[in-house]
This record gives sequence, C-alpha cells and structure tokens, in this order.
Amino acid sequence: MSKPKIGLVLANVPAYSETFFNSKIKGLQENGFDVILFSNGKNKMSHPSCQTVFAPNFELRFSLLLELFSIVINCIKNIKSTIKLFNLNKRDGLSVKNSIKNIIINSHFLPHKLTWLHFGFGTIALQSENVAEAIDAKMAVSFRGFDLYIYPAKFPNCYDLLFSKKIKYHVLSDEMKRTLIEYGISNESIHKITPAINVDFFQPKPKNGQKNSVFQFITVGRLHWIKGLEYTLEAFSILKKNNVSFHYTIIGEGIEKEKLKFAAHQLNLESNVTFLGKISHNEVKNLLEKSSFYVQYSVQEGFCNAVLEAQAMGLLCVVSDADGLSENVLHEKTGWVVPKRTPTLLAQKMMEMIDLDDSEKAKICEKASERVKKEFNLTKQNQEFKLFYND
Repeated sequence: MSKPKIGLVLANVPAYSETFFNSKIKGLQENGFDVILFSNGKNKMSHPSCQTVFAPNFELRFSLLLELFSIVINCIKNIKSTIKLFNLNKRDGLSVKNSIKNIIINSHFLPHKLTWLHFGFGTIALQSENVAEAIDAKMAVSFRGFDLYIYPAKFPNCYDLLFSKKIKYHVLSDEMKRTLIEYGISNESIHKITPAINVDFFQPKPKNGQKNSVFQFITVGRLHWIKGLEYTLEAFSILKKNNVSFHYTIIGEGIEKEKLKFAAHQLNLESNVTFLGKISHNEVKNLLEKSSFYVQYSVQEGFCNAVLEAQAMGLLCVVSDADGLSENVLHEKTGWVVPKRTPTLLAQKMMEMIDLDDSEKAKICEKASERVKKEFNLTKQNQEFKLFYND
C-alpha cells in the first residue's frame, strides 16, 4: 500500500530558521506520509528533505519558452485533470480566457497524484480554489493571522469563492475558529492545531536576581506595524519617566525599522533600546537566557511562536489581547494580557511585573514553562496533524 501523499503549498521554500514548516514536514515524514512542497518562490532552491515543485515563472525572459513548453506538456499529459479544471472554473463563472489563465497558473499541480493538497496560508489558495478537485485530492487550507484578519480588510470578499468549496481548515486559535464560523464555515470543517516549539532546545536556566540592576526586556518579531512596537516604545518611555532602570532589546528586521528608530529617538530611549536585526536561533536563545521579561504588544497576532519560546525559557511575559495571544498566555496564570493600543496600561503592567516578589515571579515562570512543554511540543503537534490528514 502506497503512503498517503501531502502536497504542501507555500509562497517560498522555508528557510532553515522557519522551524514551523520544517518541523511539520519532518513530522509528516516520520508519521508515514510522503510530502511534496509546492513553492511560488522565484528562487528555485529545493527543500533539502522533500521533493520541491515550483510554480511557473514568467518574469525571466530567457526561460519563458521553456516554461511555456513545460506547461503545454503538463496539460497534454494530464488532459483529464486539465479539462476538469477548465470545467470547474467555467462553473464558477470564469470566462474562457480567464479559465485558460487559471490552468496556466496552476499547471505545476496537474501531474501529481495527491491525497491532500494543503495551502499553507489562505492567500495562497486564491486562484487555486478548484485545483484539488481537478486532481482528485482533498483540499486543506491553513489560516495564520494576517491572511484572515488583515488581507480581507484590504480586499473585501476575496475569500467568497474559497469559502464555497469543500475544504478542511486548520487554524491556530479558538479566536480564529470563531472568525471562520462567522464567515459561514461549519464548526466540523475547522480544526485548531496550535503552533509548537522544540521544548528540548528552549530550556529554562537559573537566572541571577536582578534587584538593584537594569531590568532586561526583549521582543522577537519582524519590524512591521502589526507588531505594535511603536506602542511598546511609548510604554517604555513611561517607565523611563518613572525612573525605572531597564534595557529593551528588539530582534528582527522589517520595513518599519527607520520609523521605530526615530520613535526611540523622539521618546529619548536611544540609550535604553537596541535594535539587533535578524540573528540565529542560537543567538536568540542566548539573549532570552540573559533577559527576564518578554513583551509582545501586537495589534494583530495569530499566535506567536516567539512568545512560546520565551515562556519555555522562563521569562515573565506580557502580551496584548490581539487574536491568539490571549490563548498563548493565560492572564495572571502564565503571564499577563493587556488591551492592545494602550501604552499606559502596558507600562503599568510592566512596572507591576517588576515589583512582584521573587517567589511570585518564579511561580508564574514555572507554570508558563510547564504549560508550554505539555501543550505546545512538536510531538503533540505532529500527532494532531496525523489525525488531521487521517480523519
């Protein structure tokens, strides 16, 4: 009997540091699945552990004829799937011209016999709503945050066609599940599988007391407006006005870097804030070991692996109430949840965290670390995905 075959569709081949998708691929393979990675990326660098198939790229003129030849061959060799995709597109109201364009866009899927075709983000499934049915595969779609909350705000009704199809949905949190139900998706079609981390790698280490010292805060994430970093800096300016000795380290790159550096300058935080840019996982771990407090004050966040890593490492965490964060951190049990976009409340909570006695801090850190080990480990996640595809 052949192994079930999962086609995983992503924008790009995941880099070494993108642990979620790499862990998922490894976990599926260990649980008896074959995995094919479909990438829309322009850089045709194959994944080291599974077959990689790339979408047509019409931007490189020297390879245009080769791409067109490959598309024609795929369509002829898989004429049954090609005709089926054409008819499904026509049924959805696409013109002949747009149906042909759609076949060209999705031609790289046609030769593959899959058990499941799983789109790693909702946005990637757009214009591919009929492909799974055309190749006689089941269809799955993951929503991770931006694709469910931000993208539809910019492009209203973008998922109308997708939501009309027979799909099994994967989400990261109960909040995301409720959102899909509001779109009219049945509860039975939606499955929550939270992110997970390598709990053996992110192990807490004893920390030296920080009385009469500089309190070390840290955030890991891309420098993007959804991470709420400008609000976070405003909260730290309140701490400085209250004569709290602290240092805040921000790890990550992004389009908001110049804006955030200028905000730090205007808030008189230049000596208190360090922008480290992108660093390795080992370096992140080393900095977490040297810190005591983790802040994730996002305005939108699907769940956030970095918060899990911080909790596993024994940091006191304060997060916003954006989307899945209030499920990631349990308020006043494993950390604190503060309403988003309210820097004064964040500053107040951070000062309260600092003032907690050591025994209370240790109790919360231990609860957080133990919960992450139990609920958000890779073994548990791999088993949940195994059930997801076998159901």
